[in-house]
Amino acid sequence: MPHSYAGRHVVVTGAAGALGFSVVKLMIESGATCHLPVREKERTETLEALDRKAVHVVRGVDPTVEADVQRFYAELPELWASIHCVGGFAMGPAADFALDDMRRLFDGNFTSAFLCSRFAVKRMQADKRGGRIVNVAARVGLEPRGGARMAAYAASKAAVVAFTQALSEEVAPDGILVNAVAPSIMDTPANRTSMPQADFTRWPKTEEVAAVIAFLASNDNQLVRGGIAPVYGRS
Repeated sequence: MPHSYAGRHVVVTGAAGALGFSVVKLMIESGATCHLPVREKERTETLEALDRKAVHVVRGVDPTVEADVQRFYAELPELWASIHCVGGFAMGPAADFALDDMRRLFDGNFTSAFLCSRFAVKRMQADKRGGRIVNVAARVGLEPRGGARMAAYAASKAAVVAFTQALSEEVAPDGILVNAVAPSIMDTPANRTSMPQADFTRWPKTEEVAAVIAFLASNDNQLVRGGIAPVYGRS
């Protein structure tokens, strides 16, 4: 049974990506009004094609820039859930991995989750009605030994895991439940192109991962906090 988001305002970052788009579609099908922060030059044709009454694309928001994120959350109506799908991936042996590339990974994966969670919490605390935050970690963030040749990426996602668990304890008294999902390789066009010999049937679908997020972010979730859901499929 779908979770009801009727009358609820939900933020989804990374909405133009494969997982973020699946989350947005499920949210609006469940009655939510979605607020989607995107960078100034980010392509959003697929988002613009969705129901204009239920989807509000806000340009000029870099999720790694504090002032942008602060302004975005301050201008929202009452906020129920903030779902953070934005992120990045890069791999290579640690001995050859450039410092600037490592910093970009941490900004894209951890700094964005930190800033969006921070200002979502401020807004939810001000509204005094509780709320839900869902971050996106990764399997190698939970199982770093599987992150050979992607150590910087694994570390950035492990930071998301630790932050999610610590924050969940901090804001639980406010009725704000913080969780994360940790996907393995998801079935996306980009992943199929980069790994054409893989068995795609074993990969979790973005729609399936979105369904787990939808539960964690819903009012039906009254108990789970600090959880890192391993959405691995059969991979």
